[in-house]
Amino acid sequence: MNIRLQHDTVNVDWNLVVDILQKVGMAYHSCEIHKRAFGNSHTVVFAFDNEALVGFGRAISDGEYQAAIYDVAVDPDYQGNGIGRMILQDIIRSIPSCNFILYASPGKEKFYEKENFRRMKTGMALFVNDERMQKNGFTE
Repeated sequence: MNIRLQHDTVNVDWNLVVDILQKVGMAYHSCEIHKRAFGNSHTVVFAFDNEALVGFGRAISDGEYQAAIYDVAVDPDYQGNGIGRMILQDIIRSIPSCNFILYASPGKEKFYEKENFRRMKTGMALFVNDERMQKNGFTE
């Protein structure tokens, strides 16, 4: 494995982004929507094994004291090799003065706890499709 991190959206195959999100069971949208979302983000990280896209993540932020991490995903064939940790730590290092929030896919909380994330007691959400998010275990 030869993992390289990329910090822009140049030459990203957005079909592969959608494919990886589907494989890991995360929410996904059209290629165009993901391209815009990553393009509008403060920080993006794409992980490649040689030229193959194997993972990614992004953060939206004011760049000063608040940030939210989204779409951290690693192709299942590459999970367990520290790539997710590498992506997450790279995002955090890129905005070191910020507090970070994220919502984890149900069952993935332990991964983030290993990286010193803690459950929030006051976290609130307003989702476009509230019923689906409740059914998927994100809200009460």
